[in-house]
Amino acid sequence: MHETSAELRDQIRALLVETLMLQVTAAEIGDDQPLFGPDSLGLDSVDALQLVVALDKTFGLKVSDQDTARKVLASVNSIADAVAAHTKPA
Repeated sequence: MHETSAELRDQIRALLVETLMLQVTAAEIGDDQPLFGPDSLGLDSVDALQLVVALDKTFGLKVSDQDTARKVLASVNSIADAVAAHTKPA
């Protein structure tokens, strides 16, 4: 697992709230809180699509297939790990 900064996780939480017009504040979203499924933030497939577009636009992170999306979009931490891995200098 990549070391991700609190700043990056804050950016991702803000992106979630702004992009998806959520009824919660960024501070209310836990790093490990599931974004989809039972006991989650309650996002749906339309939200997932908007999130994929926003991650590409904001971080240049391409999520190319459904299996990858399922892993990457699981939580704030999983998104942060994917962004960190993508943006890390080779």
